[in-house]
Amino acid sequence: MKMIQTDHVLEFDQIKQKWLELALTDWAKQEIQNTVPCLSESALAAKQRETSEAKELLEKNGNPPLVSLDGIRDCIQMAVKGDCLSISRLEDLEKALVAVMRLKHYLNRSKQWELSLAYYEENLDCLDDLKEAIHQQIRNGRIDDNASKDLKSFRMEIEQNEKSMREKADAVIRANKDRLSDHFSTLRNGHICIPVKKEYKHKIKGSVIDQSATGSTLFIEPASVGKYYDALQLLRICEENEERRILYSLSAMTADYAEILKQNIRMIEKLDFIFSKGKLSLEYGGTEPTIHTQRYIRLEDGRHPLMSPSECVPLQFEIGKNFDGVVITGPNTGGKTVAIKTVALNCMMAQCGLHVACKKAEICINSNFLCDIGDGQNLSENLSTFSAHIVNVLEILKYADKDSLIIMDELGSGTDPTEGMGIAIAILEQLQKSGGLFLVTTHYPEVKLYAAEQSRIANAKMTFDKESLKPLYQLVIGEAGESCAFYIAGKMGMPESMLKTAMKAAYNKAELSESLKQVVSKNHLEKRKTPGIQKAKKHQNTRLGQEFQLGDSVLVYPDKKIGIICQTANEKGVLRVQMANKKIWINHKRVKLHVAAEKLYPADYDFSIIFDSVKNRKLRHQIDRGKMIEEHIIMQDEINRNKINK
Repeated sequence: MKMIQTDHVLEFDQIKQKWLELALTDWAKQEIQNTVPCLSESALAAKQRETSEAKELLEKNGNPPLVSLDGIRDCIQMAVKGDCLSISRLEDLEKALVAVMRLKHYLNRSKQWELSLAYYEENLDCLDDLKEAIHQQIRNGRIDDNASKDLKSFRMEIEQNEKSMREKADAVIRANKDRLSDHFSTLRNGHICIPVKKEYKHKIKGSVIDQSATGSTLFIEPASVGKYYDALQLLRICEENEERRILYSLSAMTADYAEILKQNIRMIEKLDFIFSKGKLSLEYGGTEPTIHTQRYIRLEDGRHPLMSPSECVPLQFEIGKNFDGVVITGPNTGGKTVAIKTVALNCMMAQCGLHVACKKAEICINSNFLCDIGDGQNLSENLSTFSAHIVNVLEILKYADKDSLIIMDELGSGTDPTEGMGIAIAILEQLQKSGGLFLVTTHYPEVKLYAAEQSRIANAKMTFDKESLKPLYQLVIGEAGESCAFYIAGKMGMPESMLKTAMKAAYNKAELSESLKQVVSKNHLEKRKTPGIQKAKKHQNTRLGQEFQLGDSVLVYPDKKIGIICQTANEKGVLRVQMANKKIWINHKRVKLHVAAEKLYPADYDFSIIFDSVKNRKLRHQIDRGKMIEEHIIMQDEINRNKINK
């Protein structure tokens, strides 16, 4: 099984995250990231002893003066290669040596308790010569004036030259006040200059060094000042060379002590790692477990280290002496998963050299921690919950041996109950054959019966308060638990008739137990009224704008002007409206009925009187009259033909 997956399943990755926050050096943090269960009994005993002594020193002597050593190895490497260390790097090196000195004093004080961890002090060397040399020659981010006689002499001469240059510049300013833009000197390109008005350029002897943005002012180095400039530059070169000599000297001294410095760093990093384990133990109130190679585990008042002690009910657990497997049953949210995680996580922490969250613990060394917890659904490989569960279980069974610790949650779940029960029993059978220690949780009553028949498997239950309907999170080994589903349902108000139906479906009997009869409700489910659904009215004619008829008086929006419908809506909902002086085409959505035509006009009213011109009405009258004469002639001819035929 992949360690990364097991870390995540057991939440050991969260323990590591808390652990990482307590370390200071990069090396210690990397060691924490790479920590895996130890398989050597003697090495593990040493790791546990370190953790216990670190915790004891923290309690008795406080936190050790450990510091981060980022960059110190680079300093040493540069010095060994012959490079010149910068002032800041040498200051960092001095701080590291001061930290070594303080840590050495801390461990010396700790020897009074006769703990072997305190004697790591003998592996630390303060290198007083190097520390003192750096301290005397480098202070406040610069090389001190007293670092050497030559350096002090150069700097005094430089200071005197600069003072003389200022005095000469001030003298020129006093003698030429009217020719200057300002009455003070300034530094331009390393030269002391005075601001001279452009028109007086030739009145003052000296060199033009710079000019103002407008060009009206020239910055001139007076001739009396300039003669000091070359001498000043030479002095500064001498100063720089002397500073470089001092830095190279300190760098060479660092290179001479390279191996001792590296040993100091390794020791500080190791102590940082060890003390981080002690700090972590203090955070969750850890205890050193007894480690052995016999195949049994016993936890007294065990807790999940990520849970608050005030919220966690202590776990009493034992496996390996009288039985190799434990089948835990009980109601949902009863703490079954937390219980098996608590056992496995404490065992893994113990094997990584950490203290356990228990009052007392005896833990065997396990070759493997094999876990199947959670639904395990794998969307990337298109596996269902059950398929992923089975894949994981089969992988576990391949690795399981007599030295393994196996935990499985909800054995055989995620499929048909009958078939799931059969698979659960088959898995238990295989786990027994492996010879390892295992803890599983299940809801199947058949699995409880199977476990009761096996000599090396014990049933266990998580207790439940039937009055408050709350889990008690207490593990009782030797008794099988019950789901309490019927009891909870009855307590919450499920009617007796429904519970009888459930009992008959589950156990083929409709008789309720006495405890269930006391809490069950004899009332039927009371139906509550719910808001009715309102259906939309169906319109027979769905053509747009058909609500408007010829002659309707309407309001035309947005101006709300009155008009009369002179042509009803077409299939697109566009109709024609007669306004005061024109006719317009408009969408029916912009029109609102004002007065219906039936209230304004008789049933057979001729709307052409309103909408047609006089000329159009006469023309239509003539056409209609012609049609009537033509029809009369046709009718008369028909009558005459009938008379002839007779």
